[in-house]
Amino acid sequence: MTESSELSETISVVLIGSGGVGVVTAGNIFLDAAAHAGWYGLMMRSAGPQIRGGESVAFIRLGSRPVGSLDDAFDIMVAYDWVNFERFAAEVPLNGDSLVICDPAAGDIPEIVIAAGARIAELPLKDTAKGIAGGRSSMVGLGALSALISLPETALTETLDHLFKGKGEEILKANRLSAKAGRDAAQGLDMKRRLKIAEPAPKVERWNISGNEAAGLGAVRAGLRFVAAYPITPSTDMLEWLAPNLEKLGGVLVQAEDELASINMIIGGSFGGVPALTATSGPGLALMMESIGLAVASEVPVVIVNVMRGGPSTGIPTKSEQSDLNIAVYGLHGDAPHIVTAPNSVDDCLFATQWSMHLAEALQCPAIVLSDQALGQARMLIDRPADAAFVARRETITAEVKNYRRYALTASGVSPMAIPGVPNAEYVADGLEHTEDGKPSAQAEHHRQQLDKRQRKLTDHDFGRHWADIVGEGDTAIVTWGSSTDPVREAQARAAAEGVNTRLISIRLLLPAQTEKFHQAIKGVKRLLVVEQTHSGQFHRYLRAHYDLQGEVKVFKQPGPLPIRPGQIHDLLVNWK
Repeated sequence: MTESSELSETISVVLIGSGGVGVVTAGNIFLDAAAHAGWYGLMMRSAGPQIRGGESVAFIRLGSRPVGSLDDAFDIMVAYDWVNFERFAAEVPLNGDSLVICDPAAGDIPEIVIAAGARIAELPLKDTAKGIAGGRSSMVGLGALSALISLPETALTETLDHLFKGKGEEILKANRLSAKAGRDAAQGLDMKRRLKIAEPAPKVERWNISGNEAAGLGAVRAGLRFVAAYPITPSTDMLEWLAPNLEKLGGVLVQAEDELASINMIIGGSFGGVPALTATSGPGLALMMESIGLAVASEVPVVIVNVMRGGPSTGIPTKSEQSDLNIAVYGLHGDAPHIVTAPNSVDDCLFATQWSMHLAEALQCPAIVLSDQALGQARMLIDRPADAAFVARRETITAEVKNYRRYALTASGVSPMAIPGVPNAEYVADGLEHTEDGKPSAQAEHHRQQLDKRQRKLTDHDFGRHWADIVGEGDTAIVTWGSSTDPVREAQARAAAEGVNTRLISIRLLLPAQTEKFHQAIKGVKRLLVVEQTHSGQFHRYLRAHYDLQGEVKVFKQPGPLPIRPGQIHDLLVNWK
């Protein structure tokens, strides 16, 4: 490497290989090593339609500052082999500054890589690994990467020591030797960009956490103690994290036989007084809709974390998309007021889920949290988040009362909920319309009163400033949500560096709509850019349904599985005439 290489605040790496190479595992190790060195980082992953056992890709971006989005192109690609590379080619943008490290034993380099103008460096990854007892080509590749980006050797070796010290001295030695061999092999390679050395950071704990893990932690912090769910990609990681951690707190996770059972189980658990949650993805959410309506009618608080993927039907289970917005907002039959929230970054999965648990319990209604594969399965290096104050608390009665009316018409719309077993506080909780004391009724006046009550709980509640994240000033506004937010944040910063100032509005509370707050947020706007990852423009249609959009409106909509890149949004902002 030349010392004249350009120093950069971030650098982007992609690892690709077929099943058995351990690409995602290698990416996780690399991310941990970056944290050891004091850097921040993000790793997203992509897999083929078979989910497990086939080819996979790890997209990694490291930075001397926090990073939440992939960049426009990759600086380095390590191709352990070329098996089914064409399935991922569109997700791996390369250019003339990119360096591709590949094994000559892997066969011909794909034409699409050559056409990109990327520089090619062949390293005998497999043969080098074979020369080491127990050596692995994935570790050889990591060693080469560490040299190319100036990752201190101690950062990688200390990470390997931590991860493999319990697996025996031979395995640890093999991994250390493999990494050193890769580092030595890369010394002659020329890198055009190197990552800035991390500045000494305050002594704060840094976490390597995924969005699904963060969502689980947020729910537990809020008081979650019962989960019932059926595994489905890409939400299963959340369940795998919750199962052992709930047990430590005296909670329970049940693997239900299907999504219909899981939603009804959590309604039952919550009816019994225990904060309850399920996690699913689009097909599962579709199956749950009738029972979510039951939770609305019976005013039982539940939380459904929906980790979106490409649809419709089975769609693309391993790729991200924001196309469950319509079903989450409008999918329930009848007039069924409920809450829909959306985290706007990997670390925000913690806060958004904790807040949603709090809201569901306080307002005694269902809350749907719309995460997605890009957030849920991404891993991010973050400073340890502060403990938020939101705890799930519902208004209950625990002692005997006279003339108990479960659905009393209170000013707030929230009426005290009796926990089963309280003397003289029995009531019927089902899907039929009812009177204030829970008796089934088909009378128009009772129906109107209960409709008003359930709506009033949400429309009169003050959700505070957390309904959206608003950053910047200017007469051009960018309105977005969920995983589209971080690419927009970076595009906004790039445009500001060129003198184009904008305001970013990332909506966290999708339902109920916050009309007055939104209109205040766009006050003075002359141009409005809507950014979303759908094919049909669901988010734009949602905005038009609930808000008056002022000024000239443009829509950037892109379906999955390709991620939105900062450069796409930056170009729209700086070239908007």
